[in-house]
Amino acid sequence: MERPPRDDAASRESPRGLAGASPQFFKFVAVSGVAAATNFFSRMLFSLVAPYPVAIVLAYCLGMTVAFSLNRWLVFSESTNSLRKQMVFFVLVNLFGLAQTLVVSLVLAHWLLPWLGVTTYVEEIAHAVGIAVPTVSSYLGHKYLSFRRH
Repeated sequence: MERPPRDDAASRESPRGLAGASPQFFKFVAVSGVAAATNFFSRMLFSLVAPYPVAIVLAYCLGMTVAFSLNRWLVFSESTNSLRKQMVFFVLVNLFGLAQTLVVSLVLAHWLLPWLGVTTYVEEIAHAVGIAVPTVSSYLGHKYLSFRRH
């Protein structure tokens, strides 16, 4: 006996790609790459005038602005949340991501990388890893909160 097709949100989602991830996730990763590059390179500039932790926060805010614009336009354009809700949830999800980025960057830069004997590009390596850490939690937060479809 053949099952009738499902008619729920899960059955209408995009087909799965590599490793079971949706095309939407890959778009999110691509857009996040642009935002991450903004974050990463602006942190180097901010570090010229501010301490490392402050530069991380400032760069994260700039990257977050780029991420919001691109995600709203290219990844989650079908969201039914109001712009206000999108912005509020986007900031909340990103505060969690910022905490992850800051903790990972500082732990790597001040303890783990020196302990491993890494002496060059310590802040750059630490910050790059810190930026990458919240990828999955950010995607899930933005998909189900910031840019939710009702």
